[in-house]
Amino acid sequence: MGVYTIRLPDVGEGVAEAELTKWHVKTGDIVREDDLIAEVMTDKASIEIPSHVTGKVLWLGGEVGETLPIGSDLARIEVEGAGNTAADKNAPPQPDSKPPQDEPQALEKPRPDPPQPEPAPEAAAPKTPVPRTAPRRKEGERPLAPPSVRRRAREAGVDLRRVMGSGPAGRITHDDLTVFLEHGPAQDVDARRPDPSVFEEKLIGLRKKIAERMALSKARIPHITIVEEIDMTDLETLRSKLNADHAETRGKLTILPFVMQAITEAVAEQPQINAHFDDESGIMRRFGGVHCGVATQTPGGLMVPVVRHVEALTLWESARELARLSQSARDGSAGREDLRGSTITITSLGPLGGIVSTPIINYPEVAIVGINKLATRPMWDGSGFVPRRMMNLSCGFDHRVIDGWDAAVFVQKLKTLLETPALLFLKG
Repeated sequence: MGVYTIRLPDVGEGVAEAELTKWHVKTGDIVREDDLIAEVMTDKASIEIPSHVTGKVLWLGGEVGETLPIGSDLARIEVEGAGNTAADKNAPPQPDSKPPQDEPQALEKPRPDPPQPEPAPEAAAPKTPVPRTAPRRKEGERPLAPPSVRRRAREAGVDLRRVMGSGPAGRITHDDLTVFLEHGPAQDVDARRPDPSVFEEKLIGLRKKIAERMALSKARIPHITIVEEIDMTDLETLRSKLNADHAETRGKLTILPFVMQAITEAVAEQPQINAHFDDESGIMRRFGGVHCGVATQTPGGLMVPVVRHVEALTLWESARELARLSQSARDGSAGREDLRGSTITITSLGPLGGIVSTPIINYPEVAIVGINKLATRPMWDGSGFVPRRMMNLSCGFDHRVIDGWDAAVFVQKLKTLLETPALLFLKG
């Protein structure tokens, strides 16, 4: 028998460590080749680590939530053959190992236990009525009780709605009334009570990464937010028409692909907004390609899959790529390359988006576009109020490198393009 050590693999260029987020095995388990043994996370990408061999798990190299360096020992497995590691002399003996016996031990006849004195009988506890819980009756509902019980309750000044009935269908008996008179009203199931409980939960994996990045961005970037009202009526009419004619063959269009296309047009006039700012070196990097990160809620938390080179995609190509990446983020199949390299981010809560938001920039980017909910509102057209489909954009900018004037010009360009969607089809 030998020992095979599985080490934390190199999961990407420039990655020096990874956080252990989940064990799929425990010491003593039997694993087969390619069985999943652990999950680690780095740079918002979750990576599954399989076993390279078949054998018995002898040792695990960390606790969930611990950060491990690349190349460190992750697990040791007992295998047939020589393995790839010298056996650990300090490893504890296996549970089924037995110490050698030099001499046979004589069998000793078991001795009967001495008789034990019988315990003294306990005094019977006095019978007390078990506290009962009063039902919450509907407003105006009359409790069930015979006339004699009602007469007795009136004489005692008791409201029968406060009495718990033990008879059929909650019927109140004389015994129920006696218990009430002697011990007071039953507990109210709906009574509010203080809850002193406190639960502590250590942040690990994606939740920990989100916390770190949000704190970094908020602490280092002086945000400026500009909110603008967008009349989406014409775009919504166009979108409905395009979906009716082409959804089955080209895919369904949501609002997001239109916003992505509008961003590519707007940053062509304001290239400093499609950029990263390295505040440690003082260098701003502007990008020719528009790589839109789209904030996506997943079962594990917020992830930002990236639609690359939106400037080279059609409206439907943008929609299909966005749908593919969003689904892979939600089902956990997104790769590391799918979640890195964005140059500007879009965030949207759909119908939960509220009227105004103040989105946090995805560091080291310098801008973020927040989409608020779409709603029908009465708008004045010069002669009267008419229903229009309205939506607010809440756009955040890094005020160190984006002046308020430039930010406003960018937002107004988005407004023009979204309110006149035909312009999105006139690139160049």
